[in-house]
Amino acid sequence: MGVRLAAFAAAAALATPASFVQGRQEAGGGFAEPGGKPTPGLTAWAALGLRAAGKPVDAAVLAYLVVGEEQAKTASDVALAVAAESVLGGATPSLVRRLHAYERPSGAIGPTLNSTAWGVLALRQAGESIPAATSRYLLGKQARSGGWSWIAGGPPDADDTAAVVESLRALGVRGKPIRRALAYLRRRQLGDGGFAAQPGAGSNVQSTAWAIQAFLAAGAEPGQRAFAYLKRMRRRDGSLRYSARYGTTPLWVTAQALPALAHKPFPLR
Repeated sequence: MGVRLAAFAAAAALATPASFVQGRQEAGGGFAEPGGKPTPGLTAWAALGLRAAGKPVDAAVLAYLVVGEEQAKTASDVALAVAAESVLGGATPSLVRRLHAYERPSGAIGPTLNSTAWGVLALRQAGESIPAATSRYLLGKQARSGGWSWIAGGPPDADDTAAVVESLRALGVRGKPIRRALAYLRRRQLGDGGFAAQPGAGSNVQSTAWAIQAFLAAGAEPGQRAFAYLKRMRRRDGSLRYSARYGTTPLWVTAQALPALAHKPFPLR
């Protein structure tokens, strides 16, 4: 009995967030939640997370994503696919053209602020040029609070604010807009060290990870309390809970936490 307990303890000690994500890869190259089926979206997040963590990703993952390109129906879906394929060796030219096709004269990429932020990050990850109007568009949509919303005119939230900070920094923006955004994010940090997506909501791992990446992108210190929160959400199998209360979608949550745990913002370098 003692030997079995020791073996269990050793296995638990070896389980890491990255090893949990690696273990969710299926035979066809895609990644799936426990009990679920692989999807291009989950596979893209897994690829980005593992690359940020410095872990190898086999060629079958890129092949799976290329085959699944037709399932990308929105600007944000296409951007995610471009970003993931880019870190795995290069996005297909047809997919990159699809993303460029969402560019608008206003500077927006697709219909939302979220799709614009992700469009920027994906195109930068792919080494593509981005119109100067895009940074002006994003800057013009910053709310008085310092944050950004999913859509123009909507209530700001931490996740989209963090994504826009990363995209603006990728476009070379510095100064007051970034400081205001970081101040907004800091107000979303709660006593447990985690960040909440919206005022009045509780902390969650994904919002905390996004906030950490925003601070890192801006060259600012996220603070150890945020990392301590992520550490407390880790389970024995290496996965991270969504929050202290909920443990849903462990692959998605853990994959999105990996870049923050590796101290790497988007686009990955």
